Formats: sequence, structure tokens, C-alpha cells
Amino acid sequence: MAFRKGSAGLAMLGAAPVERRLISTIVIMGAFWATMAGTTIPTPLYPLYERAFGFGALAVTVIFGVYALAVVAGLLSLGGLSDRLGRRPIVAVALALAVLATVVFLLAGNLAELLVGRVLSGLAAALMTGAATAQLAELAAPGGHTRAGRLALGANMGGLASGPLLAGLLGEYAPWPLRSSWWVIGALLLLALAALAVVPETLHARRAVPIRLPESSEPVGTAEQAGSAAVAMGPAGGTVATRNPGPMTRPRVPAETGSADRAVVPRNPGSGRRPSVPAEIRGPFWRAALLAGSGFAVLGVLTAVTGLFLAEVAHIHSLLATASIVTVAFVCIGLGQLLEKRVERVASLVSGAGLLVGAGLIAMAMATATYPPLLCAAVSTGLATGIAIGHGITLINTRTPAAGRGGTVSAFFAVLYIMLALPAIGVGALIGPLGLRTAGTVFAAVVAILVVTVVATARPQVRVH
Repeated sequence: MAFRKGSAGLAMLGAAPVERRLISTIVIMGAFWATMAGTTIPTPLYPLYERAFGFGALAVTVIFGVYALAVVAGLLSLGGLSDRLGRRPIVAVALALAVLATVVFLLAGNLAELLVGRVLSGLAAALMTGAATAQLAELAAPGGHTRAGRLALGANMGGLASGPLLAGLLGEYAPWPLRSSWWVIGALLLLALAALAVVPETLHARRAVPIRLPESSEPVGTAEQAGSAAVAMGPAGGTVATRNPGPMTRPRVPAETGSADRAVVPRNPGSGRRPSVPAEIRGPFWRAALLAGSGFAVLGVLTAVTGLFLAEVAHIHSLLATASIVTVAFVCIGLGQLLEKRVERVASLVSGAGLLVGAGLIAMAMATATYPPLLCAAVSTGLATGIAIGHGITLINTRTPAAGRGGTVSAFFAVLYIMLALPAIGVGALIGPLGLRTAGTVFAAVVAILVVTVVATARPQVRVH
């Protein structure tokens, strides 16, 4: 069913029954989930690709790193597209890119083709996160935008966590282990693409989206930019999408009509701002970014080399064992985001302690060549990373001028994604001369030193009211 723009579309969406909103929300969540699941399907399959195509550990980490860098490039160069072209077209383009990536993986026969598939996956994720998060907020009933942020977090984290499990299950028990999961996710992506026909274009149909903001909140940039930052990799979904889902202005509202805390999305939001950090917060910004980035670095290495470690060092030849490590890490990142508010005053100390515990457990896993310490490291690092990202976003929301906040959010996540990619590639380069266990131990030590340095230089945070 086609939805017209303008006043007719506004009336249609405003009067939409619960069923129509529910169906549209389910479709967008499904599209979001399927796209993100496709980005993590390769994780437990890396050892199989390594044997099938004859490349080594360095190439595995490069494959992972290329995906993360593609997400960064997509967020910085394509941010704001759905603010100009509409939510539904960009969701459709993201799904099309994800389908194309799936086809590339189905037909892949060498390393170069895998790299192409990962770049396409990264661009699909970058486009989907912003557009889908914004559309879920716009589809929400009045007063339901906090819930919409949680739905976005659930779809994103659910997809990231489900991808490895799907690949692990089908890789273990279905024929064609390198193909089966791609057939399944491809079918789901096509189904989501077809289902978009029933979803309204919410950007023009609903020009003013009421969102409850805390007293200290101000604009963060365009709606899509905030959404991209919110759930670009999953970890930040709950904090930004809930606290600042879009470009916020505080209109003057008469006392009898509502609160001034009800913000609206402008009719013609501008494009995303370039990454920038105000001089007055550069010190706290870099401490927050490096702490959260340390967690991203651990997550990147876990995602890239867990399969190799279990197969070649621990002699555990189970795709599900690899999948469980990555799935637990993603789930705990989401939980950490939800816990951040409870430890806001000591977030740096709590997240730093969690990252140190995670680094120690990784070193223990390398020394003992065993699975349990690595699983516990995923739990500790995931929770700590979620808290650290929430803390960083709180810093930006409360201490950055409104006019440049979108650029600061972009800079924050650019740092995180660079730290997601480069350490994984570095560990891959060390595996050749040092071996995986030594390379893993060196990495754990570097993370511990970085975390201790960051926490030691951090000042107690005073909550801004």
C-alpha cells in the first residue's frame, strides 16, 4: 500500500490503528535484525574459509577489519541520507546491499571476493542503523519513544548475536556449511525487502515526533546521524536512541498544551556534521573514547580470532563454541548499556575494572589453552564496553554545545570503529612470527596498560543537572 507524503500522509499515520503501527514496526525490526545478523554470520566460519581458500590468520583479521572500516566510511560519508531522501528508501537500499553481500558470499571462491562481501555488509549496516532507528521512533505511538529506542537496541543486538548462532548451527548440522546460513539469511532479507511495501514513509508523513528528553539534553545532529551513532555496532543503541533520537529543538509550548520537554524533529533536517571535538572537552573526550575503544578492540579480536584459537590452540572443533563467545559478548554489551545509568558516577572505574578483568581472562585463556576463561572474558568485556559507551555518550550530551554535538558523536564512534579494526589486524600480523597464544597475551597486556592509563588520568565526573 502506498503512503503519500504531506498532510494526507500525516493524517494517515496520525490516525493509524494499533495494528498498522505494529505491523510496520515488526517489518522494520525484522529488516534491522536480518541486516545485522548478516554482518556476524562469517564469525564462526572463518576457520572454514581459511582452510577452503588457503589463507592465514592475518587475512582473517583483515576480512574483519575491512568490515569495521566500511562501517566507519558509511557512517561518515552517507550519514543523513534518510533525513533527505526518506527512511523507507534508505532501508530498502540497505537491504539491497545486504542481499548483494549475501550473493557475494554464496559465490565466493577466494579472499578478494570475501573482502568485497564484507565491504558491502559494512555499508548496509551503516545505512540501516540510522534509517531504521529513526523510523522506529517515528512509528512509535505518542509517549512510546523510549520503548522505540529499546526496540532498536533489541533488533540490532539480537541480529548481531543471532548471526553467529545461525552460522554455527547450520555449519555444524546442515549440508554446505559455508553456504547454508547465507541461503537462510538471504531469504529473510528478501522477505523483509518485500514487506517494506506495507510500511509508511514516516519522515514526511509525521513531521513532528514528540520525544521525552532529560533536562540536560540538547540536539545531537540529524535524526539519522543520532540513530547511526546509537546503534552503529549495536553497543550504543540504548543510550543515544533513548536519550536523543534525533535533531532536537525545544519549542515554546503553552502551559495548557504540554511540556517544553517534548521535542520535535525539524521539517527539513540538515545533513550530518563533520566529526569534530570542542577544545574544552578534548581531554575527557579522548579518555572516554579510548576506554570504550579498548572494549571495542577486545571485541574485534574476539570476533576475528576466537575460531582460530579454539580450533588450533584449544583443539575445540565446534562452530557453536565459537558462536557462543561472540553471541555472549554482544548480549552483554547491550546489557551494559542498560546498566550504565546505575553506575553513572563511577562509570569509568567500573568499565575500566571490567576491561582489566577481561584482559586478564584472555591472558589466562592463552596460557591454559582453555575455553571457559575466554567465555568469561566475553561477559566481562561486553558489560564493561556497554557501560563505557554509555558514559561517553553522556559526556557528549551534557558537555558539548548543541550546534556541534552531531559532529562530536560521529568523532566518538569513528574512534571506536578504528579501534575495533586496527588491533584485530595487528594481532593477525603478530600471529605469524609469535604464534596465536603469544600474540593474544601481548594484546591483553597492551589493553590492560591502556585501560590503567586512561582510568588513572580520569577525574571524577560531576553530574550535570
